Parts: sequence; C-alpha cells; structure tokens
Amino acid sequence: MQKLIYVADDEANIRNLVKAFLEKERYQVEVFETGDLLLEAFNKKQCDLVILDIMMPGSSGLIICTKLRAESGVPIIMLSAKDTEEDYISGISLGSDDYFTKPFSPVMLTMRVKAILRRVDLDTQAAAKGEAESEEITYEDLKIAPRGMTIHCRDEGLNLTKTEFNLLVYLIENKHKAVSREELLNTIWGYANAVESRATDDTVKRLRRKLTSANSNVLIDTVWGFGFKIGKGGNK
Repeated sequence: MQKLIYVADDEANIRNLVKAFLEKERYQVEVFETGDLLLEAFNKKQCDLVILDIMMPGSSGLIICTKLRAESGVPIIMLSAKDTEEDYISGISLGSDDYFTKPFSPVMLTMRVKAILRRVDLDTQAAAKGEAESEEITYEDLKIAPRGMTIHCRDEGLNLTKTEFNLLVYLIENKHKAVSREELLNTIWGYANAVESRATDDTVKRLRRKLTSANSNVLIDTVWGFGFKIGKGGNK
C-alpha cells in the first residue's frame, strides 16, 4: 500500500522540492502552507509520516509536533532555518524522530524518510508474527510490557516516546554488554550512515532525566568513545 506523507512548510519552493523527491520514490504526498492545516488534515485522515517546518504562520512546528504526539506515534521529521542546539533539542525532546537544518539535501531527507518507514514496517511485521513478546519484562525496578509499549517504575508509568522506549528496551535486552552508537543507530533509527551520533546521545539524556525523575535505580552509563551500557545505581 502506498505510504502517505504530510509536509508543512510556508515556503512554496521547499514544499514543491520535497514533494517532487518523495513522489519520485512513489510516496503519496500532501503539502500544506501551515502546521494548522496539516493538523486539521491529520485529524480527518492520519498519514504514515509528517515533515514539519518549525517557523510557520500560526502554530509553530513545535506546537504541532506536541499536538500530534498527544494523539499519535506517527514518525515526525522537523525542518528548521536555524541551526541552534535549542531548536534541535526542543524538536527531539517533543518526540520528533529526526531534524534537518535548512538548506538541506532532499536526497538525504528522502533517505531518512525511507529508513524511518522501513523501521516502522519491520516493527509492524515483528508484532504481527508474534515476535514482540507479550510477556512482561522485569529489570531492576522497571516492568516493561513490550506489546503495549508501556514501562512502569514501581507501578508509576514512564511517559516515553517510541524511540526512547525502543532504545531502553534494547539496552536492557543487551544488559551484559556495552552497545555502540552505530549499533543503536542501525537498530533503533535504521540508518547509521545517515544520521549524526548526537541522536543517540540526546535520546539517552532524555531517558536519564526521566529515570531520575521516577527515582529509578536504573542507570545508563556512557562508554566513552563507544556507546552505552545499562546498569543500576543506589536509588531506592
């Protein structure tokens, strides 16, 4: 079935460029001048992936991202004219799956779209085949329900994005070893050669904050120059 992608950007040349490259890969693409129009369309018919500019008339892309995340796990790629740490961290922290700074390569954007949708398809196929275990996983003070994608710390739910959930579960599944950034990018994001390693670092930072807020005794240690390893601390 043809994948449907929504693109919101107030610059017509950007909309047309992205649309042309994605349609060349046989995606169905609908474009919008504002995020509000995209959200209105999404509420009527959900798509398979969203590409959002941050600075637009009306609601900003960050606000639209927040609203989408409140009701859906649809993959979201953010676009920004400003190459600032604040914008990048804001977009990723709100639950976007990737971030591009203008001017960007439409070829690279297309590669990431394909990789993200391929990852979603693989996850769906695994669930359909029963490869996603329905049995609860316990690690220290965390209880994980893989099929329901929920994690509780001593009966308190952790509000994680899909990427955060998958990364944490993968670290737990590989708790006896350190996991490299490249392995995480390949497994969680699906494109180690097309994304900066900061994606893993920022996701780990968010996970650490959420685990700390929940007073969990689970820690994610950095293995300098390599990656990460899950462990435990002394919290009660």
